[in-house]
Amino acid sequence: MSFSAGQRLGPYELLSAIGAGGMGEVYRARDTRLGRTVAIKVLGAHLSDRPELRERFEREAHAVANLNHPHISVLYDIGREGDRDYLVIEYLEGETLAARLATGALPQKQALEIAGHIADALDAAHRQGITHRDLKPANIMLTKSGAKLLDFGVAKLNWAPDSGATAVPTLCEATGAGTLVGTVHYMAPEQLEGKPVDGRTDIYALGAVIHEMLTGKRAFDGIVPVAPFAVDRLVKRCLAKDPDDRWQSARDLAAELKWMAEGDGGNGSTVAEAPSRVRTIAVAAGSLAAGAALAAVAAWRLMTGPSIPQATQTTRMVITLPVGDTFPTDPILNGGELAIAPAGDQIVYAAQHGETTQLFVRAMDSLETRALAGTTGAINPVFSPDGQTIAFFADGKLKKIPTAGGAVTVITNGQGFTAPAWDGENIFFSDTPGGPLLQVAATGGEPRTIREAFGGGVSSPSFLGPGRAFAYSLASGPYGGGRIVVRTPDGTERTLATNATAPQYIQSGHLVYWRAGSLFAAPFDAASLQINGPEVLVVEDVAPGGFSVSRTGSLAYVTGAQGTLRRLLWVDRNGGRSPIDAPTRPYDAPQISPDGGRIAIEIGSQTWVYDMTRGALTRLAFEGTINDSPVWSPDGNRIAVRSDRAGTNRVFWQQADGSGGAEQLTDGNIGELPRSFSPDGQTLAYQEVSPGTRRNVWLLRLSDRTKQPFLRTPATEGAARFSPDGRWIAYVSDESGKPEVYVRSLPPTPGKWQVSTDGGTEPVWNRNGRELFFRSGDRVMTADVSTQPIFSSGRPRLLFQGKYLRSEFPLTGFAYDVSPDGQRFVMVEETGGTTAAQINVVLNWAEELKRRVPVKR
Repeated sequence: MSFSAGQRLGPYELLSAIGAGGMGEVYRARDTRLGRTVAIKVLGAHLSDRPELRERFEREAHAVANLNHPHISVLYDIGREGDRDYLVIEYLEGETLAARLATGALPQKQALEIAGHIADALDAAHRQGITHRDLKPANIMLTKSGAKLLDFGVAKLNWAPDSGATAVPTLCEATGAGTLVGTVHYMAPEQLEGKPVDGRTDIYALGAVIHEMLTGKRAFDGIVPVAPFAVDRLVKRCLAKDPDDRWQSARDLAAELKWMAEGDGGNGSTVAEAPSRVRTIAVAAGSLAAGAALAAVAAWRLMTGPSIPQATQTTRMVITLPVGDTFPTDPILNGGELAIAPAGDQIVYAAQHGETTQLFVRAMDSLETRALAGTTGAINPVFSPDGQTIAFFADGKLKKIPTAGGAVTVITNGQGFTAPAWDGENIFFSDTPGGPLLQVAATGGEPRTIREAFGGGVSSPSFLGPGRAFAYSLASGPYGGGRIVVRTPDGTERTLATNATAPQYIQSGHLVYWRAGSLFAAPFDAASLQINGPEVLVVEDVAPGGFSVSRTGSLAYVTGAQGTLRRLLWVDRNGGRSPIDAPTRPYDAPQISPDGGRIAIEIGSQTWVYDMTRGALTRLAFEGTINDSPVWSPDGNRIAVRSDRAGTNRVFWQQADGSGGAEQLTDGNIGELPRSFSPDGQTLAYQEVSPGTRRNVWLLRLSDRTKQPFLRTPATEGAARFSPDGRWIAYVSDESGKPEVYVRSLPPTPGKWQVSTDGGTEPVWNRNGRELFFRSGDRVMTADVSTQPIFSSGRPRLLFQGKYLRSEFPLTGFAYDVSPDGQRFVMVEETGGTTAAQINVVLNWAEELKRRVPVKR
C-alpha cells in the first residue's frame, strides 16, 4: 500500500487499509470536516499520470456523482494528493457478493432479491446515460439495507483508445504477473471484441452474476443445473450473444425479477435443495461463439476434456504484465522470450522487473500465473515434449525445472543465443551469435556439435514432424543476412525461405517464420520436407524472438513496437499546438512528404507512413530487421531508408506506397543511413561510419552510383540537409567540442559558416530558402539566411520551447520536421504511458491458417 494510517489526503484522515486491486488501493478514512467514515480509493499511478485519463476520470466522476439511488454506492468527492488521484466513496458495512459466493450458492429467493436491487441500480444509471461495464460479484456489496453496486462508471477509465492491441476495456481486480485484461466471466461478447457497448452489456453481466448466485459456479465453467424454467429463461435471455436478443432495458428485467422473488419463483431453496424443479441452462452454445478471452477460456476447457470433441473456434486473449514489468531487452535477443507447450495448454515467458528477469507459467484455461522460483535471470525457455519440464538459460548455464515448480537442475554450460528445441531425449541450441548448432542430452552432459557455423551462425532450431529432420536459421554473418534451412537425418541441407528466421512447424501442415517484424506462413509437406505453396503474411508487428506456436496450432506473440507511447502534434511558430489525428505509438524521426500530406516515421526499427488525408498508418517494408531513418525523394514517390536486408546496414529506397521491391543504393562501410536528396533528385547525401574518422558525410550520384566524400574529418559530422537551391548543405559537427550547425557549399566553391552560436542540432531548411531551423536543447530556433550570391546568416532567435522528443543521436538524427510552407512543425511528444507489455494469444490458430494458407494434401 502507498499510504499508511494517520496520513491525510486533503481533509481525509486515513484509518486503515481495506484492500488493493487493478484500479488502485482502498482505505477506510475519516472526513475531518463532517466527522463521518468514508472509503477512499486511490487510483494507481498508471492511471493518474496520463492527462487524457485524468480528464476523462473527472468528467465521468461528475456524472456518477449525480446518481442518487438506494442501491448505488454514493460518490462524495474527488481529489488529488501529489501525483495520485482519489475518490471518496460511501463507506459500507457488509461483505461483497464475491466473498459470500466463496461459501457456495445462495438461496434462490435471496439471489433474486439481490439481482432485483442491482437491476434497479442499473436502470437508474442507464437513464443517466452511464454504463457500468465492470459488473461482477466483487463490485456488489451486501449490506443490511440491501445490495449496493460499487465502482459505478470508474471502470471506463481503463479503456484508453490506441493503448495497444487489446480492445478489452476493463481491468480485473488481480494484479499478479500475467493478469488477463478484463473480468472475462462477466463480459459480453461485444465488450470483449471492442465494439460499442450500452446498457444491454450490463444486462449480460448481471445474467452471469445471477447464474453464479444460483449455482455457486461461474457461467461457462460447465453446464450446471440452474433453476425453475422461468428463471432459466430469464438468465438465458440475459446471456444471449446478440444484444438485440437480450432484455432491452434494466427496468423490464428488474420488474421480472421482482415478480419472481415475490411470486411462485421464490421458494427459498438453492438449486441443490430442489432437484425436481431444475433444468439445465443452455448458455454455453451461444456464448462460446462470442470469441475473445471468454470464449478462449471456455474453448480450452472443451479441448482438454476427455470426452468432448475439440472446438474449432479461433479465439483470442491477452496476457498483460503488471505495471513496471517488461520483457527482456537484451540487445541480441531483442524481444519477449516465451514458449507454448507442444499441446498448446500452457505458456511460459520471461518477465523483467528492474534488472531482474524471472520465468512465469500459465495454463491456458486459468486466469492465474505462477512465478517459477529459482529462475532469476532466465531467458529463452522451452517446454519438454510432454510439457512437464521447462529448459532455459541463466547464469551461463542451460538449466531445467519442473513446470509445476521445484528444484532447478543444470544441464550444461550455455549462454543461449536463441530459444532451444527439445525433441525426445535431446535439446538442441545455439550458444553464441555466429556459432554452431549444439546437441546435449536433456539429462545433462557435454554438448556436441551438430552443424558447424562456417563463418555464419546457426540458430532457432525447430523439429519438422516425424523423423529427425529439423529446420534452423542460417546467417551469412554473425548478425545478418539469414535464411531458413532444412536438414535431413543424413545431413543434407536445403533452403526453405530466404531473408527469414525462427522457423516453427504446425501439425496442420504449415511452416511459420519471422521476417522484418512480421510472421509469414507457408504450406509445408513434412514427408517431402518441401514448402509446396506461396507464403502469406499472417501477423504484423511481431518482436524478434517474440513468438511461439504449438504443434497443435496455437500462437503467442509479443508486438514489436515496445516502448514509450508518443503522439504527433502540429506546433506553430509561436508554440501553439494542435493534435495530429494519428494513433499513439513509439514514434521517432518524422519526415513530412514534399506535398505535405504524409508523414514517414519510425516505429521501433521500421518505417511507417501516416496519410493525413485518409487517417491511415501503413508499414513501408517487410524485408529486413531494420528499415528506419526515412528520407523522401523530392517528387514524393520514393522513400530511402537504412536497412539490414543485405546483411549490414545499407541505404535502400522503394516506392512510398510500399509497392515493388527495394533497390540498394549504397555498398560501403558500416552504419550507412540516408539524410537528404538534392532538389533535382540526382544526388543523395548519406552518412557512414569509417575507422579513424568516425561518422562522415558522403554524396551519391544516383545516375551511375558513383560516390565521393563531402565531409571526412576526425570530427563527427552528420544530419546533412541540402538547401532548397541545391548549392549548400547544412550539417552538424562536434569539431568545436560540442554540436553546432554549420553550412558548407558544394564543390567547387569553398567555404564554411557556423549558424548556431550556443549549440545546435537537427538543421532543417525552410523550403523558401530564407530560413534555417535547428534545435538547441528544448528550444526550436531559426536563423535568417541568404544563399545568393554567397551564404550569410543572421543571429539565431527562439521560435518556441517545449518538452518535445529530441533525437537520440543529436549529431546525426532528426526528431521533427517542418511543413512545406514553413509555418508549422511536426513534433513528437510522450503521452506518459507505454505500450502494453502483453502477450497476444490466438487459440486454435491453425483453423484460421487453413483458411488463409491452404494446404495441399
